[in-house]
Amino acid sequence: MSDHHGSDQGSAHDTVGAATMDREIDPVCGMTVDPAAGKPYFDHRGRRYHFCCQGCRTKFAADPERYLAPKAEAPAAPAPPGTLYTCPMHPEVQQDHPGPCPLCGMALEPLVPTLETGENAELAAMRRQFWLALGLAVPVVLLAMGGHLPGIGAALARRLSPAASNWAQLVLATPIVFWAGSFVFVRGWHSLVNRSLNMFSLIALGTGTAYLYSVAATLAPGLFPAGFRGPDGVVATYFEAAAAIIVLVILGQMLELGARAQTSGAIRALLKLAPKTARRLGKDGGADEEIPLDQVLPGDRLRVRPGEAVPVDGVVLEGQSQVDEAMVTGEAMPVPKGPGAALIGGTVNGTGALIMRAERVGAETVLARIVALVAEAQRSRAPIQRLADLVAAWFVPAVIAVALLSFVLWAMLGPAPALAYGLLAAVSVLIIACPCALGLATPMSIQVGVGRGASLGVLVKSAEALEQMERVDTLVIDKTGTLTEGKPRLIRIVPAAGFAEADILALAGSLERASEHPLAAAILAAANARGVALAEPAEFTALAGKGVRGRIGARRVSLGNAALVTEDGAKPDALIAEAEAARAAGASVVFVAADGTLAGLLAIADPIKDNAAATLAALRAEGVRIVMLTGDHRATAEAVARSLGITEIEAETLPERKSDIVRRLRAEGRVVAMAGDGINDAPALAAADIGIAMGSGTEVALMSAGITLVKGDLNGILRARRLSRAVMRNIRENLFFAFVYNAIGVPVAAGFLYPWFGVLLSPVIAALAMSLSSASVVMNALRLRRVRLTAARS
Repeated sequence: MSDHHGSDQGSAHDTVGAATMDREIDPVCGMTVDPAAGKPYFDHRGRRYHFCCQGCRTKFAADPERYLAPKAEAPAAPAPPGTLYTCPMHPEVQQDHPGPCPLCGMALEPLVPTLETGENAELAAMRRQFWLALGLAVPVVLLAMGGHLPGIGAALARRLSPAASNWAQLVLATPIVFWAGSFVFVRGWHSLVNRSLNMFSLIALGTGTAYLYSVAATLAPGLFPAGFRGPDGVVATYFEAAAAIIVLVILGQMLELGARAQTSGAIRALLKLAPKTARRLGKDGGADEEIPLDQVLPGDRLRVRPGEAVPVDGVVLEGQSQVDEAMVTGEAMPVPKGPGAALIGGTVNGTGALIMRAERVGAETVLARIVALVAEAQRSRAPIQRLADLVAAWFVPAVIAVALLSFVLWAMLGPAPALAYGLLAAVSVLIIACPCALGLATPMSIQVGVGRGASLGVLVKSAEALEQMERVDTLVIDKTGTLTEGKPRLIRIVPAAGFAEADILALAGSLERASEHPLAAAILAAANARGVALAEPAEFTALAGKGVRGRIGARRVSLGNAALVTEDGAKPDALIAEAEAARAAGASVVFVAADGTLAGLLAIADPIKDNAAATLAALRAEGVRIVMLTGDHRATAEAVARSLGITEIEAETLPERKSDIVRRLRAEGRVVAMAGDGINDAPALAAADIGIAMGSGTEVALMSAGITLVKGDLNGILRARRLSRAVMRNIRENLFFAFVYNAIGVPVAAGFLYPWFGVLLSPVIAALAMSLSSASVVMNALRLRRVRLTAARS
């Protein structure tokens, strides 16, 4: 155990008189912080800033000016020359300029992620279109349906005749269709030109048919047979159907664009880990020079001060420190660094100043490779609408063929006026086949299912997540912070002869009051929890790689490894067996000596979460294969795995290796879910079929995952799996309702039953049937609000 003075990071007990300070505001999250509570702090430009947690401190240390002088978000900077653009729905589409995707009409986005950010112009435009369309659609629906609503219908009937109502609906619906819904027809046209029929083809066809039919009915009602006109000679219109469909489609696009923004947000969060500048040592003893990060070259000598992020990958030349490498290894405790030790860009220097030599810069750094891995994996995901688009590719031409066939047959064989009957039959087919129910089948179930999951602490960020979770047969799970608590904790005290546990904890806790080592925080937390009185240490000394010494009252106390207490005259042999047993269980061991006599040992470990064993057992019972990945040492990983019944372990794995393992499992035909909480897990989370992040984890992990467990509760994995099953079953039921309705309704609308039964479906009945089909889908989806998602008990 080692320690260093001069750190910017505060320990649980500090001697700077913090107890007398007033409460402060965390500059990162805005929470009120009591400086006397031992929370982390950071010194910047002569002032000490206090934070609610280590995560906020780390973010602040990486870029203090971002939080001290926040600037209004500027529009996105232009992409650099040579940038390639790709479609998020069709990653095979790439071109050297922005524009719509030739296959689906979506706006292309840069292939290479950048840190520059601004408001998504497409999302902002879609939001404006939505609110305008919604504002105009409400009166259209009221005008069309008001007659069926007591009070409103009577009021409208008194003020507007049916003909005037049709004209009012025409005026209101036209901007919805031709402005707010213009993208529907553009994408529908692209699908026809590129022979790639999809849901936009179907929506454009149905919406356009309903609108054009209604325009004809409003402008020239005399073209229609008497049977299709009311007593006042007015033909029923379907402007409300066209308006409602457009509003629903825009809402769906807003949700989709929001999901895409979260995806790019994950990459930006990764990029922000690297500092914007580096401090290069001056030549021939000159002053240090602060330079932009992109000007750092291999071989440059750089200074990394306490609390700063390491700018690029390299090696330590001078200095001793502890570096937080959780973003790469996932380990809860910082790693000691001295001359010759490797440094990774983006990791955070903790306690001492370092001088390093840059070795890998730009796209060659570990952080840059992590960014590339996340971006590549996220682009490779297939949208959930693929199945619906595949169905639409057959359904759309089939509906068109039926409509044309019905028109031809009526025009040739039908009674007078044959052409009018043929036109109405074709229009009825297209209206009844309008994809309201088909379009609602998936989003309604997803919306209700996501709400149900949120009420149980399972946040679903994408429809893909629910679609994939049902089919998961392999769970790759991180150790630190996922299976374990992610914070070191004192789990055992073994006293030597003549000492009690309270004596050992008092000596160790008092000495650690002057320390800033992560293990010190665990010891202090245990002493505070047990109410142990602590004294002020004197003559405190930190010995790199060994531990700490000092005086507690009149006693000389040493705390550290076996070599340190042996130097001080103590004999740790008496507790070697207990120390080995603790190490075999995955704990770190610290010996305590007083006045040259062994007092005992402390075992500190990252404890396993209470419900981890029960959750994994339940998943195994459902046929899920469990694989544990960790950047931690193999001995620690094996100890945790034994206690949880895990037989497949991958230890000491870097981020690239984690994502490679996930890809290998997928290549074997497995459907893989990855559960993790750290920055180092982000590539694997993105590479998996479905990523599951602990809500207590890092921002990057949360953004890279499709599902987040709010409290980090592993039971949420079971709930998410069972929620996925319920939602996908509900979607299949909805699709069944939608297609059965079309299988029955389309032939009737076409008039195929007329020769035998005299049954002819008018557009009014077609619209009613369409509404009933949508209602059945909505009511079925609402059943998900009551679905039970039992969880494993610990």
